[in-house]
Amino acid sequence: MKRFLKQIILFLVILFTASMLLDVVYTTIISNSSERNKVEHVIHTKNEKYDVVFMGTSRANNHFVTKIFENKGYKAFNYGISGSHLFETSLLLKLMIANNYEIENLVLEADLSICNEKRDEGTTARFMPYIHGNEIIKKHYENESDFYQIYYLPFYRYIKFDNKIGFREVYDVAAKKPTNTLQNKGYYPLISHKKGNMKNDISSLKVIRNKYYEEIKQICKQNNIKLTVVMTPMCANTKGLNYFDKVQQLYPEIHNFENVVTDDAYFASCGHLNDEGAKMYTNYLLKKCFK
Repeated sequence: MKRFLKQIILFLVILFTASMLLDVVYTTIISNSSERNKVEHVIHTKNEKYDVVFMGTSRANNHFVTKIFENKGYKAFNYGISGSHLFETSLLLKLMIANNYEIENLVLEADLSICNEKRDEGTTARFMPYIHGNEIIKKHYENESDFYQIYYLPFYRYIKFDNKIGFREVYDVAAKKPTNTLQNKGYYPLISHKKGNMKNDISSLKVIRNKYYEEIKQICKQNNIKLTVVMTPMCANTKGLNYFDKVQQLYPEIHNFENVVTDDAYFASCGHLNDEGAKMYTNYLLKKCFK
C-alpha cells in the first residue's frame, strides 16, 4: 500500500513538473509572436497613432474597408476579430490605451453582439498566453467561472484552448509561419463567388444593456476618443430584422445602417457582405459619419 502511494505521489510530482515545463515552453514561444493575430499585435505594439480604428466582430472585420479611409487621408486600421464578442472588444481597447495608443475616432460595430455578455472561446484563447504577465488581462477574466483553473493550474489553458494555442500554434510560431490577419490594414475581404447560407433567423435574440458596451463608452469618454457605433447589413431573407430597431430603441446613439446594402449580389452569406458590398457600405459610412 505504501509503495502504491509513493508511486501515485511520484506520478503526480512528475505530472506537475511536466505541466510547469510545458507551460513555460508554450508561453515563451507564443508570447514572443507579434504578427499572427490582432490580439498579440496590440499587446506587442506601443504608441500607435490612428485617426480611425474599427472594432467589433466578423461583421467589422469583413465590412470596414480600411483602404477607403486611408485614401481620404485617414490613418486607419481594422481591429475587428471574427467570432469575438464585446467582452473581448472591451479588453482589446483597454490594452490599446495601456500601450499608449492615440485614437481620434473609434468606429464600433455593435449589433448582434449587444445581446451577449459572454466571452468567445476562440478569441479568449489568444489572450491566455499573457494572463500571468498582464494585469489587465488577468483582471478582465477573474470573474469567469473557470478563472482559477486557467490561472493557477499549469498548462491547463493550453489544453482547454488547444485548437487555438496548442501544439500546432506553437509549431507555426516557431517556424515563423505567416498569416494574412494584418494584411489590408486588418480588413479581411470575402471574395469567394460561392455564396454561403442566405437565410437567417435572429428573432430569438434579446437586446440587453450590455456591460461591455458600457465599458467601451466609458473608456472612450475618459480618453477623448470620438465613438461612432453602427449596425451593419444583413440579407433581406432574415427573420427578426426588427431586432435592429430594438437595439436603437435601447441605445439611440447606435446608427442603424442595417439596410444600407440589401441586394443579395453584395453578400457572401446572410450576415456578411462580400468585398464589393463592404466597399459600398464603407463609402456610405464615410460620407454619413465623417463629413
